[in-house]
Amino acid sequence: MSARAGTPGVAGGPAPAAHMIVLPGGGYGTHAEHEAEPIADWLTGLGVSASVFRYPVNVRHPAPLLALRGEIRRLREQGADHIGLIGFSAGGHLAGHAALAPSSDPRETVRFAVLGYPVTSMETATYRPAQLILLGEDAPPELRRATSLDALVTAESPPFFLWHTAEDVYVPPEHTYRLATALAAHDVPHTAHVFPHGPHSLGLAHGSGDAATWTTFAATWIAEQLRPGSAAAP
Repeated sequence: MSARAGTPGVAGGPAPAAHMIVLPGGGYGTHAEHEAEPIADWLTGLGVSASVFRYPVNVRHPAPLLALRGEIRRLREQGADHIGLIGFSAGGHLAGHAALAPSSDPRETVRFAVLGYPVTSMETATYRPAQLILLGEDAPPELRRATSLDALVTAESPPFFLWHTAEDVYVPPEHTYRLATALAAHDVPHTAHVFPHGPHSLGLAHGSGDAATWTTFAATWIAEQLRPGSAAAP
C-alpha cells in the first residue's frame, strides 16, 4: 500500500484531509498490478494522499461494493474527510458504483471519481467476463440495470473525470459515452477524454502517444476538486 498525508500539490494542492482510493482493474477476477501501486505513487507525487484497495474478486455483487464502502468508512473514521476514487476497467466500474449507488450512511460519501476505460454498463454485450463474475450467467434485467452506472446518475451525483481510447476492443468507449451522456443529462460536473489510439489497460500510459496526457489533465482536475470552495469539496 502506498500512502502519504495530504500536502500542497499541483494547482494549490489538496486539503489536508483529502484521500484517494486506487482500484485496479482485472475484470473482477484479479487485480492488475500496473493499475495499483504505480497509480498511488503518481498521486502521492502530486501531493495527494492515496492508497490501493484490493477489493474482493471472483465474488458476486454486492460483495465488492460492500467491501469498498467499508474501506471508505474506515478512512473517514481515521480523519479523511474528502474521499475520492480512481479506478480502471472493472475497478472503474466499482469506483463509479460506490460514487453513484444510493447509501443511507453519510460516512460512505464519495466526493469525486476518476475512471479509466471503465466498465460502466452491465446491459451491453461488451466485456461479458466481468458481468459473468459479478452478476452470474442468468442475471435478471433488473439487476443488470441496477448495476449499470448510467442508470444510477442523479442531479446529486459527484463530479467525474473519464478517459478512454477509441481503439479499446475489450471495453469499447461506448461505456464512457453512456456514462458521460447520463452525467450531462443531469447537469453533473464532468470531463471526458477519448483518445484516438491505444489498447485496453494502459494504466499510466507512459509512451502511449496522446493517451499519455491523461495524467496531466487528471492532475489539474483532481487539484480543482480538492480546492476549497469547489463543487466536490464544499
